[in-house]
Amino acid sequence: MDPISLAVVGVVGSALGYAGAQANLKRTVGNVEANAQKQINDAKTKGQDIVIAAKDEAAKVRDELRKEEQEQRRELKKTETRLVGREETLDKKLDELDRRTENLRKQEDELTELKGQIHDLRTKQQEKLEKIAKLKKSEAEDKLLQMTERNIKDDLNGLIAKLQHDAQETAEEKAQVVLLTAMERMASDVTTERTVTAVKLSDEDMKGRIIGKEGRNIQALQRETGVDFMVDETPGMVVLSSFDPIRRQVARIALEKLMKDGRIHPARIEEVVAKAHKELDKEINRAAEDALREVGVTGVPKEIMRYLGELKFRTSYGQNVLKHSTEMAHLAGIIAEEIGANVKIAKTAALLHDFGKALTHKMEGKHHHIGGELARKYGMSEEISHAIEAHHDDIDATTPEALVVRIVDAISAARPGARNISAENFAERMRELENVAKGFDGINKAYAISAGREIRVVVEPKNIDDLTAIKLARDIANKIESTMQYPGTIKVSVIRETRAIEFAK
Repeated sequence: MDPISLAVVGVVGSALGYAGAQANLKRTVGNVEANAQKQINDAKTKGQDIVIAAKDEAAKVRDELRKEEQEQRRELKKTETRLVGREETLDKKLDELDRRTENLRKQEDELTELKGQIHDLRTKQQEKLEKIAKLKKSEAEDKLLQMTERNIKDDLNGLIAKLQHDAQETAEEKAQVVLLTAMERMASDVTTERTVTAVKLSDEDMKGRIIGKEGRNIQALQRETGVDFMVDETPGMVVLSSFDPIRRQVARIALEKLMKDGRIHPARIEEVVAKAHKELDKEINRAAEDALREVGVTGVPKEIMRYLGELKFRTSYGQNVLKHSTEMAHLAGIIAEEIGANVKIAKTAALLHDFGKALTHKMEGKHHHIGGELARKYGMSEEISHAIEAHHDDIDATTPEALVVRIVDAISAARPGARNISAENFAERMRELENVAKGFDGINKAYAISAGREIRVVVEPKNIDDLTAIKLARDIANKIESTMQYPGTIKVSVIRETRAIEFAK
């Protein structure tokens, strides 16, 4: 076949192919348009159904809202009707109250008028009576009283004398009953204090360790505590001797700690004695708190509580001062309640009446004067301060509570066996001995030991040299000889110690 024929055949084939493609395309477009139209028709149908359903729902909602609105209108109408009714009722009540108020006002005016008429009538009657009797009202009252007094004067004098006699007898009898009742209800142990304390040794070897090499340990103990340690008088015991119970307590605590620890040497002794002082301070505070709690007293300043706690370790004629004070507080409360006095003031003053004894070695004056001054200083009331100050006879007791404190002090102290005068005299002599030594310059501490047969004086090494220490011992001995009376002889030991301390770092 020639080229021309092939070209013609190619053209015809392309034309036929194109015509077939166009036919297929028309069929496809027709199908798509048909499907689209069908979907549009379906969508229109569904949209119409939704619109119809929405319209139906809106109609239902509109009907329900209309019903609710009608119901609310009915309720509002009812409420309005009730309010109108209540308003009408209130108006009626207000009108009634106005009418009653007006009636009351008229009645008050009538009463005022009647009172005035009655007053006028009484005045006119009194004037008529005065004219008839020729006496004024005040003169008639005086004459009546004078006539009555003349008629019953003798009877009144006799009655007064009888009442005074009966009152005196009744008062004495009642006072006896009150005192006996208080003494019956209060029962406490009679405490006799001594001037020695015994500490049991754990073993006999401990005795040698307490004494130490060349007696250094026992000398350090005696120097730091001011207590005489006697290790050879009683087997298995160390006897601590001092008139001052607080020093004995410190020495006992320190010795027990040293024996328990086992390390006994001068430096350790000094450390343990300092700890014993701190422990004793805590015990003093506990003793004061226990005493206040026991008698039910509150509001005592901390400074006074400290002095009160120290009374646990002090004695008055052999009687423990803190126990004596708590016993007095109980008695004072009972008696004050019976006679109608202030129970709190009486109990507080009775408990604190002797706290000045904790300061007699530091302040000049009698213990009750010291106690009264300090009570005022620390804010205690004047009634309590006066009762403390007046519990002895040199100041007049001007309040019932002060008299109660004075009475219970005598009751507590006068019980058989409550006091031992010789023990108090001994303690007083020991204090005087120490005060004589402390009167010299350069003295750090002074301790009377061995029942007053020796006084040990610790001096400041910076102020007193060795030669001055010898002279000081002689001066103290001379002053003791000239100012005190005592049996036997008294040894004066002046102790001067210089320490050199450095630290290796």
